[in-house]
Amino acid sequence: MRDPRYDILFEPMQIGPVTAKNRFYQVPHCNGGGYRDPSAAAAMRGIKAEGGWGVIFTEQCEMHHTSEITPFIELRLWEDKDIPQLRRMSEKMQSHGGLAGIQLAYSGINGPNLYSKEVPLAVSAMPIRTFTNDPVQARALSKSDIRDLRRWFVNAAKRSKEAGFDLINLYGAHGFGIFQHFLSRATNQRTDEYGGSLENRSRFANEVIGDIRDAVGDTMGIALRVSLDETIGELGFSNAEVRDFVEMNRNLPDIWDLAQGTWEDCSGPSRFTGEAAQQALVKGIHELTDKPIVGVGRFTSPDTMVKQIKSGNLDMIGCARPSIADPFLPKKIEEGRIEDIRECIGCNICITGDMTMSISRCTQNPTFMEEWRKGWHPEKMNDKGDSSNVLVVGSGPAGLEAARALSERGYDVAIAEATTELGGRVARERLLPGLSAWGRVLEYREYQISQKPNVDTYFDSELDAESILEFGFENICIATGSKWRRDGVSRQHVVPFAMDASMPIYTPDDIMAGTLPTGKVVIYDDDHYYMGGVLAELLREKGCDVTIITPSAYLSDWTNNTLEQHAIHKKLAEMGVEIVLNRGVTEIGKGHVVSNCVYTEMTTEFGCDAVVMVASRLETNSVYNQLKARETEWADAGIKTVQIIGDANAPGPIAWATYAGHRYARELDGEDIGDALPFRREITELAAE
Repeated sequence: MRDPRYDILFEPMQIGPVTAKNRFYQVPHCNGGGYRDPSAAAAMRGIKAEGGWGVIFTEQCEMHHTSEITPFIELRLWEDKDIPQLRRMSEKMQSHGGLAGIQLAYSGINGPNLYSKEVPLAVSAMPIRTFTNDPVQARALSKSDIRDLRRWFVNAAKRSKEAGFDLINLYGAHGFGIFQHFLSRATNQRTDEYGGSLENRSRFANEVIGDIRDAVGDTMGIALRVSLDETIGELGFSNAEVRDFVEMNRNLPDIWDLAQGTWEDCSGPSRFTGEAAQQALVKGIHELTDKPIVGVGRFTSPDTMVKQIKSGNLDMIGCARPSIADPFLPKKIEEGRIEDIRECIGCNICITGDMTMSISRCTQNPTFMEEWRKGWHPEKMNDKGDSSNVLVVGSGPAGLEAARALSERGYDVAIAEATTELGGRVARERLLPGLSAWGRVLEYREYQISQKPNVDTYFDSELDAESILEFGFENICIATGSKWRRDGVSRQHVVPFAMDASMPIYTPDDIMAGTLPTGKVVIYDDDHYYMGGVLAELLREKGCDVTIITPSAYLSDWTNNTLEQHAIHKKLAEMGVEIVLNRGVTEIGKGHVVSNCVYTEMTTEFGCDAVVMVASRLETNSVYNQLKARETEWADAGIKTVQIIGDANAPGPIAWATYAGHRYARELDGEDIGDALPFRREITELAAE
């Protein structure tokens, strides 16, 4: 069943004293659950085991209470009490023959200790480096502190063994781990035997790995995760010095886990970073070590994976986001089902779960983190209910996912699409600069639906309530999407504000339909996600003189959560876009807009020929409202249910739409649970008084 070209991906790999069944290696990644949602996180990893991954790691696991990164919610292994929840995870990871790995992290300069209230410890005394610029400083580790830290790592390794893990990953990448802090001259300014020369800066890693090997190394493999380049020039741990470090310590870990510089570099969104983006940085490192190497690069193509191995760059294929988008990626390659892979689109919605301390989502895989909470399986749907058919009105991401999942359950599905193509907003947005990979949301579902004999698609079918009542479908799913508002209502303005009728006003829908402004254009961005920045890039490419005004302190503010805000600002600034922060728009006049300072309300004018309004969106829900108004006629028409989903119900990111479509399909014909909680959760046990 497997294409022989991919046989190399399924060769066993020795990692110290343990053996992985294949070369698929799920590198550590966060999920927004951490210590708060241990069963949800465990079930998620267990699904990856079922999907065929040879190695599966936890997320970052804080291994001592003197270094924690509250408010972010990661795993903890502070004491023996933490072992049971981690054992649950390791058992799930091993349930289908995979190796279970735990990433032990001591955050050092990145750990503000807001929960533990301990004084942070770092390689050198410095202000804490976090996403929130906490006004806290760390003191430098003394010699006795370093001895303590070595002992803490050994204790954590022993607990990891007791929890059933096969592998330990020591975190020293992305600027977050104590091992990188020792190795980098940017964070290591010591003058003793742990600072100065590379040999001295390598001492701590050698000592800890030696200690752990003595304690558990006969039964557990040891991985060291380091950044390929700290990307801050010669002051930092550069790619050249990484190579010197590997060559100097060629047999130090059992496997080298090589990540890109910062987290933003390593998990760069597809808008700015392509597949296998770190290839140049990793090339040639294998010649410097006798140990296997695993690396990442948002790998979704098995051909690219094979190339990485045959070229000698990598021994194992590291994946985080692709393993989220499709936990069954290895099994689908093994079974010759390449076309069934749900390819990661690189939108980084998964990362926003960690950044917002909430349960993560995936645009492509709406079952991510719902495996335990709701019992959802990414490849298996629940049995069909009592009714037989569904009419899905609209073929955007919500409608397509609903139709795909409903057909898997066994319902006869008809899709009524008002235009001549599938995809709704995805079909339009994928044509914008940098968003072509987002088209995979449509392509995957379009292909899956095309293979289903129980799905019919009707184009040029803009329906009204009368026609729907005549069709005789038992269930009606309204997924008609939304439209961008032209009146400026969003966050700054809760009602429309003054606009001169002579000023051309454009919405994102206008521009995606091919109607473009010319000359000097002001973009008013009160949406704060990607759309304003993408349109600024597009219009600048088309020759417009672009000014983008936003009430936020950051351009495309919410993209801080997708790790691309810095890249967006940098690119637009380099393109010559004028970026105006902390200012709103209070009036659109003839040939200008009036902008107010969000702090002082002082106003100034920006001259322009046109305005692009990136505000909020209005639900396209008229058909649903018409049907609700005629609810007394449903029974005579044979209609059992009418439900509105996705952007038509409440506009949001694409991941919200695919989730809504999947949830509709799962819950159709389900029992009425009344006011009961629609998912499972775990509650902290009360301590004895």
